Amino acid sequence: MSSTVLCRILHCVKNEVVCLRGQHRLYSMCLGPNSSSSSSVKRKRTKLLSSSSLTGLSWTNNSVFSMQNIFRHSSLQFQLAPVEINRILRANEQSVKIPEFDGKNLNPVLKFESNQLPANSPNEDRRSAATCLQTKGMMFGVFDGHAGYACAQAVSERLFYYIAVALMSQKNLEEIEFAMEHMKPVLPILQWYKPPNHYIYRESASLYLDHLRVFWQELIDHDNAEGMSTGDSLAYAFKRLDSDISLEAQVPLDNDIMRNMAIQVAFAGSTACVTHVDNIDLHVANSGDCRAILGVQEEDGSWSSLPLTHDHNALNPSELARVRSEHPKSEENTVVTGDRLLGLLMPLRAFGDVCFKWSKELQQSILENGFDLETLDIYHYAPPNYLTPPYLNVDPELTYHKLRPQDKFLILATDGLWDMLSNDEAVRLVAEHLTGIHLEEPVAASERQVKLGQMHSLLLKRRARAVPSRDPNVATHLIRHSIGTNEYGEIEQVQLSAMMSLPEDLTRMYRDDITVTVVYFNSDLIKAHYKENNLRFL
Repeated sequence: MSSTVLCRILHCVKNEVVCLRGQHRLYSMCLGPNSSSSSSVKRKRTKLLSSSSLTGLSWTNNSVFSMQNIFRHSSLQFQLAPVEINRILRANEQSVKIPEFDGKNLNPVLKFESNQLPANSPNEDRRSAATCLQTKGMMFGVFDGHAGYACAQAVSERLFYYIAVALMSQKNLEEIEFAMEHMKPVLPILQWYKPPNHYIYRESASLYLDHLRVFWQELIDHDNAEGMSTGDSLAYAFKRLDSDISLEAQVPLDNDIMRNMAIQVAFAGSTACVTHVDNIDLHVANSGDCRAILGVQEEDGSWSSLPLTHDHNALNPSELARVRSEHPKSEENTVVTGDRLLGLLMPLRAFGDVCFKWSKELQQSILENGFDLETLDIYHYAPPNYLTPPYLNVDPELTYHKLRPQDKFLILATDGLWDMLSNDEAVRLVAEHLTGIHLEEPVAASERQVKLGQMHSLLLKRRARAVPSRDPNVATHLIRHSIGTNEYGEIEQVQLSAMMSLPEDLTRMYRDDITVTVVYFNSDLIKAHYKENNLRFL
């Protein structure tokens, strides 16, 4: 941002509007002239229009957000003390060191660090990390929910199990089924690395297990002795879980809590970006607009970013063409309008979101079956030109990358980070943190246009006047810089304080929830693997 957020906020308050353009999207909304009407009416309009209720909902660039009601009940306290800023930024930190040898295999992952900073209340992002115990490899994932957190929560709990089961051999699956059939202890499938404030949907645990069991029973019937390949497992797991989410919202359930939760999960939505790391094999499955970016350091010390995902939104020409090709020519101009699916949804692939997948008749028959939609926080709105569903799917885009010694780290993050930072900027910040250098002091004019490839020489040049990063956790380092830096990459304390002090109901107008996981690789181990197997790396 070219000027401090503080100045923009004060200007907006003075004029009773908020209309701030971020790097990739416009955060603004109009509640209309009747915004002071009854609370029930305001809730319904907000569910339809608010970006905190449905990611990427359509509004025009001339829309404004009336601040009169917000500032009648809340005040802006811009000058948070540094200790308070740090407390908020670090509240959800996670840092895990991974043993090089887990008893069966050498692990190419040295450690991972993760963090979240909510904008919505409650936070709609989720994250997961786990080791596969019955097969090999580690999995990391970030999940960006919309229309609430329900779908992202369910996917973050369940998807890794579906992937792990698909990877398992016929023999292992039969052993698990035998144990279940005879009510014996079942060997654990995953070792979870649970972040702070972790919780699960305990009320739906039995339902989730039942459907996972049906899944592995079907895999047993397929008679695949070695299990699926990693790529096939990722793709199949994504599609199967989405199918189960849809089914669970349609079948009768005796437990009202479970029934209500199934409906909430299905009508909410979530994007997902998941990586599976096994030795030097890195697989990525992405559905939506989260990203996975490799940080690469060449022999001369220069740094570069290597994207392993593509954003599935209307800004991606091939993705836009794909969506349009799946519907009649007569809908070419209505399938995506205002860079959003049917004028409403920004990501073009996602879990859940059955309001973009089911027929109108099915939606109506399910929702009229005794649900209190307002209590469940579900706003059912039939978009215009809803003619040939489904308009949305979860089919992940798969990427395979063979890890090389120069591949130092992987950044997984929801779009809240990428709205603020480019791929190169994120890699530069992690590289600074990795080398122990933080650009605290103002940069010289000659350094302001430095390219990522020149970062090594710049870091060496500035080592004497640089100071260690204030954040031991690199994910926190990224988040701090994403919301608190000016156009030259310098932290502005006033701006950071203002962004951290925004009232709960205003924060989402300036930024999204941010979730970041950074995975560090063991370059020595990877290099040794290449030597032992007489492999060449490029």
